[in-house]
Amino acid sequence: MAKQQRRTPPPRPAKGPAPAQTSGSASISTHEVRPPVAPAASQRRPTYGEAVTLYERGLEALQRHAYDQAANAFESVLRQYPEEKELHERVRLYLNICQRQSARQEPKPQTVEERLFAATIAINGGQYDQAIAHLRLVRDEDPDNDHALYMLAVAHAQRDEPAEAVAHLERAIALNPENRGLARTDPDLDPLRDDDAFRAALEAPPSAAAPRPTVKRPLKARTGR
Repeated sequence: MAKQQRRTPPPRPAKGPAPAQTSGSASISTHEVRPPVAPAASQRRPTYGEAVTLYERGLEALQRHAYDQAANAFESVLRQYPEEKELHERVRLYLNICQRQSARQEPKPQTVEERLFAATIAINGGQYDQAIAHLRLVRDEDPDNDHALYMLAVAHAQRDEPAEAVAHLERAIALNPENRGLARTDPDLDPLRDDDAFRAALEAPPSAAAPRPTVKRPLKARTGR
C-alpha cells in the first residue's frame, strides 16, 4: 500500500494590523490610519474629533511622503490639543519619522541667507514652526537682522501669538523704520489688526524738536528681500 503524502496547510495570516515601516520610504500600513482606541462616549472631550481629523491629515501626508506637511499637522495636534493624551504617543512616533525622513532629503541651511530663504519657503507653505526655527538661528547669529525679526513677527502672527509677534515687529521697526510702512499693508499681519500694541507700533513717533530743513534724499532700496 502506497504511503499517503502529507500535505502542509497554508500559513495563517498574522492577526492585528501590520506595523508601520520606519525605514526607506516610510510607507504606512492602511491599518495605521485608524486612530487609537477612543475613550468612552461619556469621557470623550468635544475636541477629540478635531484632534483625530488633524492626526489623520498628518498620516495622509506622511503616506504621500510630504514629510514637512505631515510634521506640521502632528505638531499642531500636540500644540492645539494637549489634553488628548490618547493620541500623543502615536503622534510623536510619526513625528519622529517625519523628522528623520526630512533630514535625509534636504541638507540643512548653514548661512544667514540660506536660513532666510528656507524660512520664506516655510512661511509660504504654512509651516510656521519650521520658519521660526530657521529665523531664531538667524537672530542668534545676527541680532540686528531686521528682515529676520519682521519675518518672525509674521510667523508668530499666523500662529495667533500676538505678544511675540508685536515684540519682534517693534524691534524690526526700531532697526529699520521702513518696516512700519510695510506692516501697515501686509496681509500676513492681519491677525494683529485689532491688537492695541500692534496699532501703537504702527504709529509714527512724535518729533522731539522742530525739524530743521534738510536736503531730501531718496530712500535706500532694500535688496535681496
